[in-house]
Amino acid sequence: MILGWRKKYLEILKEFKYDEKKDKESAVILNSILKKTNINEEISKLIKGKSVLVIGSGPSLSTAIPELKKMKKSIKIAADSSIKPLLENGIIPEIVISDLDGDEKSLKKVSKKSIFVIHAHGDNMNKLEFSKKIKKCIGTTQSNPFDKIQNFGGFTDGDRGVFFASYFEAKKIILFGMDFGERIGKYSNTKKSDRKIKLMKLSKGKLLLEWLATKTKSELLTTSRPIKGFKKISYKTVNITIT
Repeated sequence: MILGWRKKYLEILKEFKYDEKKDKESAVILNSILKKTNINEEISKLIKGKSVLVIGSGPSLSTAIPELKKMKKSIKIAADSSIKPLLENGIIPEIVISDLDGDEKSLKKVSKKSIFVIHAHGDNMNKLEFSKKIKKCIGTTQSNPFDKIQNFGGFTDGDRGVFFASYFEAKKIILFGMDFGERIGKYSNTKKSDRKIKLMKLSKGKLLLEWLATKTKSELLTTSRPIKGFKKISYKTVNITIT
């Protein structure tokens, strides 16, 4: 685990009133489903020393998609709620970060093509069976890693994607559709009743990325809203930045 993560996780448990026992129970279930693989080696070859794109489902995703369509050769790591609009535009990410609450039909469509990083937590135990349908899959937890379950850090699917890319030593990490503001993207499928908790999660995710920025060796950039420790760039300069 990234040094200092345990303290951050305890803050999350307290702030959101989560139960670590349930997180651990979910991780045990996922561990029992997953097969032992060498996918980490494949992931390392994809990411280490490369410029990678991390894609969220924030409000700016709509304007980011035309730009993403141009970057066919770039390694893309996508939060699961962004998969549906990406697929609709012919974009298939190499890696999907998911706690399995995204559009199931879209996840099925990429389950044989993308590497999945499935996250186990106390509220998604009943969805973990979906992992059996995925060709290439690894499991994660926010609690202590064990056996086939890993912990790269991060909280929401989006910021976990950044922690993940940092862990695998990406040279540069460039954010798309990762806004962390007061608006919730139309692709996030958030109910009105869940709006408050969603905004809290986004706020926490942003704070975690600001913390990661003080620790990572990866160069951090964003095409979305400014984040402390990330260089704000325009779409016009993305290709120049990647090369």
